[in-house]
Formats: sequence, structure tokens, C-alpha cells
Amino acid sequence: MKKRMLSLSLAAGVLGLAGCGNGGESDVVATSKAGDVTKTELYDAMKEKYSPQMEQALQEIMYKKVLSEKYEVTDEELNKELKKAKEQLGDQYKTFLAQYNLDEEGFKEFLKLELLREKAATADIKVSDKEVKEYYEKWQAPIKVRHILVEDEKKAKEVQDKLAKGGKFEELAKEYSSDPGSAQNGGDLGWIDNQSRQQFVPEFTEALNTLEVNKISEPIKSEFGYHIIEITDQKKKESFDKMKGELKEELKKSKADPQAVQKKLDKELKAADVKIEDKALKGAFEQDEPQAPEAPPEAAPEAQPEAEPAPAEEAK
Repeated sequence: MKKRMLSLSLAAGVLGLAGCGNGGESDVVATSKAGDVTKTELYDAMKEKYSPQMEQALQEIMYKKVLSEKYEVTDEELNKELKKAKEQLGDQYKTFLAQYNLDEEGFKEFLKLELLREKAATADIKVSDKEVKEYYEKWQAPIKVRHILVEDEKKAKEVQDKLAKGGKFEELAKEYSSDPGSAQNGGDLGWIDNQSRQQFVPEFTEALNTLEVNKISEPIKSEFGYHIIEITDQKKKESFDKMKGELKEELKKSKADPQAVQKKLDKELKAADVKIEDKALKGAFEQDEPQAPEAPPEAAPEAQPEAEPAPAEEAK
């Protein structure tokens, strides 16, 4: 989820306006005895002061227009993605929307664009029924997780001892945990799906793969300190026939190369004959121009829990 959040506030805001008729370009947005302010004046002022943000906004709007011509996101798909986001965010959903100055419709517009991008990126990727079946066999149902992160083993054993004597996990998380993203929520990390498991540091992921529901782990050491983990709930794994379509798309996304994804999006823009008429925003699609071959990408940083300090996102 957090991987999607990098430009969420801006993207969702402008996308909400993209399909609306805003009237003539000289429409008045504010009046005063000293004179009116028109949409054109406001646009020019924002362009001058916030040019990079305006370029990004233009990208988001154009991507939605171009991709919507070729790919479709159904209401069912969008509502399913929204439901998944709500499950992952849990009680923090409303706080999350407030943080990005969004309402639910704005968030849905953002999710719709992300789904359009995913469809474009995976349109040419093929997976066999055998691959999907093998993926299903390894697939793990979503789990609800909470943890307490402390700096050293001594503190971890202190917390572990209090838990053994009947201490409440959520209260101890608020008192001891150094994870700012989950401590005040009783250590709650929300629902973690099959793909999200891989976004944690290896030690954390390994513990999730072996820990039973309602069992508290021994202190798990990672580069961030010591984790005490509990899986509080787990969903039931459904039949292969019921999950086949969803898993096929998930597997295709896992095969998509990030560089190839951008090339595919650039190809769609080129096919749509996108041209920037406003000279001040010419840089919005500069990356689409032919460039010299890139050096091999560096190894990706080691993944870590989304709620960890300085998350490598991009999380969630």
C-alpha cells in the first residue's frame, strides 16, 4: 500500500477534477472590490509557483485519459481494491484519508489510476495454468499482525516476561514499542496479504511464515532491534477455482519489470499522440524522449515492515 502513497494527495485531488467540466477558462473563482480572480489567473499563478507539482498533476490526468481509452476498471474491481486498502489500514483508515486531505471518492480515483497502470503493465505478460496452480500451492492467506519493537534483547525479554504474566499486548506496545507507525495502535500492523509478507525484513517474514495464530513469538532480532510478534487472525484459503483469476493477475504483476512498466506506459502515451501545448509544462513527459541506455540498476534495498522507522518504499 505505501508504495502507492508517494503522490497520492496530489494525484487523487487532480484526478477528481479531470473529468469535470469547469466552464470557460475565464470563469471567476473569487471576487472583491479590488477585482476578480479568474481560473486562468489562478492557473498561471500555480504554474509559476508549483511547476513540478503541476507537471506531476498533468501526468496523472493524462495517464488516466489515455489508459481509460484502452483498459477498463470495473466497479467490482475498484470496490475490491478499496476493501483491501481498508482492511490493511484498519482503524487508521480515516486518519489516513485526513493525512492526505482526501475523501473516499478521491482515494478511489487514485486507486482507479493505479489499477489502470497495472492493467497496462501486465497486458502482454502471459502465465500458464500450471504456473498459477503452483503459485496457489505456495500462496498464503492474509493474516492480521501486531508487534512490539524494542532496541535490545534485555528490553525484549522484559516485555516477554510481562506478557507471560498476563500483560496486555496492546498496552505493552504503547509503552515499549519504538515503532512510531504502530505503537499507539497497540502494535497493530493490520492485515498482511501474500505479497505484503515479502516487504518485511527476512527475519520478520520468516517468523510470519512459521508462527501460529494467537501464539506470541520469541524475540526476533533484525537490523531494527527485537520484534515480539503475534498473529491475531487469519483468513481461510479459498478453493483454486475461486481464486484462479485473482492469482493469475497477482502472478502477472509479480513478473512485471519496473523499467518495462514505464516503457509500456510511455508507449501508450506515444500511441495517443500526446503533445504538451503549454511551454511551462514541457517537462511533464521529458522521460518519454529517447535516452541513452541506462546503467544496470543497483540492488534494491532490503525490505522491511511498512511501519518501521525509515521504511524502504513502495511499501504498502
